[in-house]
Amino acid sequence: MQTDNRLLDDIARAASGALGALAGVRAEFETQMRALLDNWLKGQNLVTREEFEAVKAMAAAARTENEVLAARLAAVEAAQQRAANPPDNGR
Repeated sequence: MQTDNRLLDDIARAASGALGALAGVRAEFETQMRALLDNWLKGQNLVTREEFEAVKAMAAAARTENEVLAARLAAVEAAQQRAANPPDNGR
């Protein structure tokens, strides 16, 4: 029985060592994949979140300004139309 326990202890120790080695391999694989992905993303000429948000804010401001200018243009065109075609007033 003593031999069986020693054998089981050795098997358990070997399995534990193998699991530890696999965990190390997994961690190394994840580290390498992250580094590979980071290098690939850096080469893709992508914008940062800050740059994206800045351009998004500029586009929103330009859209608002465009709407204001469109309303002003419509008012000027309406005034011009009224000046070119005055009301007849029944004459």
